[in-house]
Amino acid sequence: MESATIAEAVRLAGSDAEFRAHAAGWAGSLTLVVDGRATVIHITGGLPALAAGEAAPEPDADNIVWSADGATWGQLLASPPPPFFTDPFGAILVGFSFEAGPFDRNRHAAMRRFCELLRHARNGTDPTPRPADTPSRHGQHDAAVGRYVHLDIEGLDCRLYYEEAGSGIPLLCQHTAGADARQWRHFLEDERITSRFRVIAYDLPHHGKSLPPANRAWWAEPYVLTRDFAMAVPNALASALGLDRPVFIGASVGGMLALDLARYHADSYRAVIACEGGLKIDTDTIIDNGVFQHVMATTDPAHHAELMMWVMAPQAPETFRQETRLHYAQGAPGVFTGDLNYFSYDHDLRGEADKIDTTRCAVYMLTGEYDGFTIPVSQEAAAAIDGAELQIMEGLGHFPMSEDPEGFASYVLPILDRIAAAGS
Repeated sequence: MESATIAEAVRLAGSDAEFRAHAAGWAGSLTLVVDGRATVIHITGGLPALAAGEAAPEPDADNIVWSADGATWGQLLASPPPPFFTDPFGAILVGFSFEAGPFDRNRHAAMRRFCELLRHARNGTDPTPRPADTPSRHGQHDAAVGRYVHLDIEGLDCRLYYEEAGSGIPLLCQHTAGADARQWRHFLEDERITSRFRVIAYDLPHHGKSLPPANRAWWAEPYVLTRDFAMAVPNALASALGLDRPVFIGASVGGMLALDLARYHADSYRAVIACEGGLKIDTDTIIDNGVFQHVMATTDPAHHAELMMWVMAPQAPETFRQETRLHYAQGAPGVFTGDLNYFSYDHDLRGEADKIDTTRCAVYMLTGEYDGFTIPVSQEAAAAIDGAELQIMEGLGHFPMSEDPEGFASYVLPILDRIAAAGS
């Protein structure tokens, strides 16, 4: 990385509203090390300034050091960058070095933005934020209508919120860990889908507008999502709404749940679509990394939200990537980590894949190109489940339905066409 690139990024950051807002409380430095050569950038009150020939300060929460060889920096600053290199936090898993003490969400966001500015400086591209400029396709009111339903799940009174639109084959939509059904809002407004499917997107208990169980002292114990409870929610909702063998689609936690439903409730669903799913995923190797471990240990949903940015495709619309982050930031403390109990530990279909009968419940799998750590486990699952079909979605990440709805549609619509053609 050339000195001119760093100097231009510092200039851009000095007038960049996003960087300055997040760096306002930062009094310290950011040191960039390329092939052993260090460049120190002082940061005070949101303003960066190049230091002249200074050695890198000892790393801590205020003085942060990024280092890599030239080739790794080249991938991080490519436009677009390859998977894992969307920002420095993902690049930690593929050769990038990060030294710092525990830092807060704003520091995280400022560093992520500075990396983006380095990329703009390297490629001569415009760093101006790009909001959506397309009007609503449905006029003043969206088609989706929301309601609450009381479900008895494991003896608990769960007041569950769901939204629905369309008519035809029922299609249940499950959000990712720590988020809510807003991730599926584009499905609910897509007439290519709602003209044939009754789309129902729900918030798990403790998420979004769904309350924790009223007859349990949930505030006196940690929230932990189990496999059995996760499966019971769509089963109970389908029963309450009188749905005839719905289609189930879910991403991340929902993608794992899709495969569990195909294994243990095949006769209740005509098909499942597992996005970012697998038989078993081991996140310990990621969480054990110092930076990830620090972020995962916090109960701040907004900090978890910043971490999610590295598994989204950088070429996805900025408006939707930021909206996906916002969904996470508005979660309840402890819910994201409680969901990971199911995602990382309680979900385990190793040794069970051969019992999934795709002639009873069809299994489709979709995993984003930028969801690098999930791709191997998705490929393993597709190979182990006889009749399962997997596609790696180019230019998409871990949250395809919310980060790039139109890009996702190009993959999911042909699957829904096949399901509709098959009928019941």
